[in-house]
Amino acid sequence: MNKEKILEAGKIASQVKEYTRTFIKKDMPLLEIAEKIEDKIKKLGGEFAFPTNLSINDIAAHYTPSYDDKTLAHGLLKVDLGVHVNGWIADTAFSLDLENDEENKKLIEASEKALENAIKISKQGITLNKIGKTIQETIESYGASPIVNLSGHEMKKYELHAGVTVPNFNNKKEIILEKGLYAIEPFATFGNGKVHDGKPSGIYMLIDEKNVRSPIAREILNYIIEKYKTLPFCSRWIVKKFGTKALFGLNQLEENQNLHHFPQLVETSHSKVSQAENTILIKDNEVVVTTE
Repeated sequence: MNKEKILEAGKIASQVKEYTRTFIKKDMPLLEIAEKIEDKIKKLGGEFAFPTNLSINDIAAHYTPSYDDKTLAHGLLKVDLGVHVNGWIADTAFSLDLENDEENKKLIEASEKALENAIKISKQGITLNKIGKTIQETIESYGASPIVNLSGHEMKKYELHAGVTVPNFNNKKEIILEKGLYAIEPFATFGNGKVHDGKPSGIYMLIDEKNVRSPIAREILNYIIEKYKTLPFCSRWIVKKFGTKALFGLNQLEENQNLHHFPQLVETSHSKVSQAENTILIKDNEVVVTTE
């Protein structure tokens, strides 16, 4: 692991997170928010680890604006952003209450406190179910439930979801937390505590480099391999590069099974969801929060 690059990515992500908190307002177009976040990442010398997620209310994750998106910020907004430097990733998220709503505020506090408590006990050698138990108990102390089928994750070079997952509840699995790079991300809701697949998100990931017939699809495939490798990307970025004909090319790549298309993740009872997330580096019995 390259500690220097990991810390650099974390520092950029932290600065972008603080910057983002200063400008998001209710009724601001999500497209404008995503563009500002991603412009700032580039300006600070980072690359995108994944498309900026701007998920509202019962959409827990995987909403990124399309190139022509007209959605305005409102409700309980999750901002999930990722930065990489030479493939080493920083993943961080926070939630905003855009309605001055007590329920929103309580959910935000629940996920933030759960994250804080989970990081406090995270160290080399602890079992993952203990982290999950801490997250679960913290969220339940607010009368809310964790989303049990969403989890934190290990990260490796150019791999956003690698190796072990960090549960948001006590899953009874005594897997040891080893040295490595991890995202811890509690989600809280007053609903059922589960998500199901919703509409297509426009977020993709390369899964196979096999040849495709169509010239535009082949051109896009070569660009994806070179630019994003195995990291997620979105249709908005591809349209920016190739124009709207890119949407046809992406469809062909999906049909040819070159790409995985992520669905939006929606809380099953359509209750609002909050999220908090930071990245930790565990190395030589030291725990560093890279994105604070």
